[in-house]
Amino acid sequence: MAVAQVYYWHKGNWHNHPIAKTLECHDNRWFAVASDINVEFCRITKFTSILGQTKVYITDSWVIKVSTYDVHIAHQSDIHLTLAQADNHAISHETMTPVQYLCITVRSIRDGVHPFDIRLNSTDYNDLKSKLQAPIRNAQNIVIHQTLSDKFIEAFRSHVELNERYHISPDTELESCIGCMQVTANIKLQKHCNEPAVGSCVQCYCRPMWCLECMGKWFASRQDQERPDTWLSSDSPCPTCRSKFCMLDVCLIVID
Repeated sequence: MAVAQVYYWHKGNWHNHPIAKTLECHDNRWFAVASDINVEFCRITKFTSILGQTKVYITDSWVIKVSTYDVHIAHQSDIHLTLAQADNHAISHETMTPVQYLCITVRSIRDGVHPFDIRLNSTDYNDLKSKLQAPIRNAQNIVIHQTLSDKFIEAFRSHVELNERYHISPDTELESCIGCMQVTANIKLQKHCNEPAVGSCVQCYCRPMWCLECMGKWFASRQDQERPDTWLSSDSPCPTCRSKFCMLDVCLIVID
């Protein structure tokens, strides 16, 4: 029986295989779709989430869900996403801490592509959103639990927005952030917390090379992970020259 099934799938250059049928919903030349997915899947920039036997991959153009018996594939330009449910658990068997799982429904406007759900840890939600082209509709106003790092980045951004600005001329060329290589560098470390010779902070002479979010992540990574209550009042070495700075020394760049 199994041999007969494999033979049936093999006929017509695997045209009858279930995965080939799934790919043909996007293009009659299923092998061309497979080749496109393979190219993007090999890139290290794809989003990956694994829960049990189910794996979710988000590439530049595709949303892919692989479970034990099914493979769901949708093109990013064709989908609508809805945050359908959140499951909160008092303790995770992996981390022994509270955990929240989100269920997101993926619906495609393309005929033949059936809706499917992707489930992931809420701590992966921001990474997922950054890789998606379409917004995730949260009609139920579900409260999404943030990681400690996410909460700090929000506080870091709020405090930095109150700081003095660093002004540059319009002809100054800014490079991409060397942390993420996705956005233009938009902050400069400039000592403002004390007089030049006062305190542990010193003047940093590095050119703007970091974005606000990457600098916030760096700042958090250099703190005592057991004392998050001290992070906002602590200092950190510059990721490039190691000059000490605090949150008051992080200046957003303004082009005059």
